[in-house]
Amino acid sequence: MRYSLARGRGFFWDRPRPYVTTRGEPMERERRELPQPQREGEMGLLVRVDAAPEVISPAKVCGITNESETVKRLRLAVTNKDFTFKAGQWVDFFIPEVAIVGGFSICSSPGLLEQDGVLELAVKHTVHPPAHWIHTQCSLDSEVALRVGGNFFFDPQPADSPVNLVLIAGGVGINPLFSILLHVADFHRNQESEKNGYKMGTVKLYYSAKNTSELLFKNNIFGLMNEFPGKITCSFHVTQQSSQICEELQPYITEGRISEKELEKHVFKDTLWYICGPPPMIESISKLLENFGVPTDCIYFEKWW
Repeated sequence: MRYSLARGRGFFWDRPRPYVTTRGEPMERERRELPQPQREGEMGLLVRVDAAPEVISPAKVCGITNESETVKRLRLAVTNKDFTFKAGQWVDFFIPEVAIVGGFSICSSPGLLEQDGVLELAVKHTVHPPAHWIHTQCSLDSEVALRVGGNFFFDPQPADSPVNLVLIAGGVGINPLFSILLHVADFHRNQESEKNGYKMGTVKLYYSAKNTSELLFKNNIFGLMNEFPGKITCSFHVTQQSSQICEELQPYITEGRISEKELEKHVFKDTLWYICGPPPMIESISKLLENFGVPTDCIYFEKWW
């Protein structure tokens, strides 16, 4: 579903809007000019939205790399010091010479923005004007503007009870989950120095893509697994691999879809589930988890239409 809504500066909204659920039910789909209101889930730590004025910040492209043959990774220097985001959120992406507003999930951690004043996006090439601009015209020092949004995030507070996470990603749905994974790594790094900080549990990432070349951030993920053995683990899956998997990756790769048996191993009361990927995958896995007895307020997912 797409719609166009006139914006104040000549931009038009024409992108899939996400809806997020914490109970297996979609949020109301609506046209709006203002940020979504504050909303809190029963568990009290994952869907809080601060009722702060929305911030649109200028940003400048300060890095461009090819994450895969079809995905570019942008690093953006953010000008406005009041601009913040939570791990898992997305940004509206305003391009001066493009009338359509883009919408892309952030793939870096909030800590990177706090420390270095930058955030990162990984954008797949499509014919949609903002994505096409990124792949064909964007260059170092290109100037854009950003506005953060979304209720799909992980933002525990120091007094919250420890939880374990299971992150399930399909294709470019890895972006917000990689942001969450990096945020978790920051918690682990800070646990020793911040005795009163949040005590993070373990994280298991299941990541499925067509082939190994489309597994984004895999070297970064390997690095996190090595840095935090037993605390951060990952299982990669490929569904349409046509070439031989290289020897280095073979221990981490399973050919075929994520199985019911794998997921059932993580069904515990202190576990929260985050899912992002194609809608059929999300619907199938969410239903499976409910059949396992996972409470719907422990299942978080984001869909686009």
